[in-house]
Amino acid sequence: MFTVRVGVRGYELDVLGHLNQAVYLQYAEHARWELLRTAGVTAAKLQASRTGPVVLETTIRYLAELHAGDEVDVSCALEWGTGKTFRMAQEIRRVDGTLAAGVTAVAGILDLDRRRMLAAPADHLRSLADQPALLNLP
Repeated sequence: MFTVRVGVRGYELDVLGHLNQAVYLQYAEHARWELLRTAGVTAAKLQASRTGPVVLETTIRYLAELHAGDEVDVSCALEWGTGKTFRMAQEIRRVDGTLAAGVTAVAGILDLDRRRMLAAPADHLRSLADQPALLNLP
């Protein structure tokens, strides 16, 4: 499973002293883009193909507080079915293994000219990727 390490910064905290709820989404988004970049699906390739990933739905389950100075590993695994969408399963874990949050998202690939979802997102990502195995493609 792909992971990226992130350090919790003081300016990301809420008035209670723990990581602001919106920042969990930023960490998840960062891990998704890092996965794509590492697989070779760069922003430049997406722009050249006139496509882009879009998130249609996100669910976060908060399980443990995070504080300034904590380091977390944010994972991202793509789960494929049939149709225009796919799922992204993510975990935000402290380096000691404690699960701080689980994030699930439903996403697709948007044709930026037609403003419609691509019918075969896995095929499109495969065509752009240098390391398609990282994307768990069917």
